[in-house]
Amino acid sequence: MFGMCTSILQLTRDGRHILARTMDWHRLAVQPVFVPRNFRWQSVFDNRWHTSRYAMIGGGGAHHHEIDVSDGVNERGLSVQKLTFANGSQLVDHPTPGKVHLAPYEFSYYLLANFGTVAEIEAHLAEIELMSSQFAVNPIGDAELHFAVVDRTGRTVVIEPTHFPMTIRENPLGVVTNSKDFEVQLSRLGQYVTYTDDFLAGTVPLNTPRVTTGKFSGKPVPSGSFTPGGRFARAAYYKERVDFPDDEAAGIISAWHLLNSVTVPQSHHYRPTYSVYRAATSCESLTYYFQPYNRLDVVKLQLTPAMLTATEVKFYPVANALQVTSLNDQPEQVSHE
Repeated sequence: MFGMCTSILQLTRDGRHILARTMDWHRLAVQPVFVPRNFRWQSVFDNRWHTSRYAMIGGGGAHHHEIDVSDGVNERGLSVQKLTFANGSQLVDHPTPGKVHLAPYEFSYYLLANFGTVAEIEAHLAEIELMSSQFAVNPIGDAELHFAVVDRTGRTVVIEPTHFPMTIRENPLGVVTNSKDFEVQLSRLGQYVTYTDDFLAGTVPLNTPRVTTGKFSGKPVPSGSFTPGGRFARAAYYKERVDFPDDEAAGIISAWHLLNSVTVPQSHHYRPTYSVYRAATSCESLTYYFQPYNRLDVVKLQLTPAMLTATEVKFYPVANALQVTSLNDQPEQVSHE
């Protein structure tokens, strides 16, 4: 059963990097979680034990002798998301001696646990193989995933297991969906926007909020389709048009309105998956924002300095139910006219 997720990077004028996403699946299996430094976990692929270097917060669930993390930010300000990559993965069958071997869904937490920047990931990426189920010690399936990553420098990339060693694909546009052919999606997006010369030349400076010229006259508006291509075009089109937010609060508000355009409503008669939650991380404030489907408000969890000395994993259950503020319960204001 394939999920269809959308990732959108939102920059702010005061230098915040907010990585937002929808998680489209058939059920909610994630809750906010804190994982401490020096957490020992065991890969489902080969039962090898690993010890994390950095503490992190994000969305995840307990799984085997590990935490399955879908998205999060670590104490260094590295933010990672995993998204479905249907028919795009070329996983490794035969483990190469001396490499780190992981089930594909373990990779997002492995990155958060061990690296602080995209440059550090790039330096060690050749050491890691994402494995098929052929020689797995435990059942792992053949999850097809790719990964959106941003750090505090503003370097924004996609990591895709299309070949090994894996390589990093720069993504100054800051939008990812589920398509296996990123270049084709960019080409199709060109019918709705006009790219800058820097984008076409691959020379976009870090932290550039727009990669199009802002000239949309005479161009069509993307459709309302929930296909990977439809969501990609719509997310990128509106991201290029929205106001540049001033700060983190404005950035989260803007990100949530952008996610509105790609949030899949629950409709079991027509599709098995829907946007079971939406989330965002701030690389600077080390904050995780989370909203399950049935809530219309947003909860947040911040990785505080005091948490860095904690030694236990902690989950934060969030009620997946409508929460409202009743005006009837507010104290009455006495008029002094």
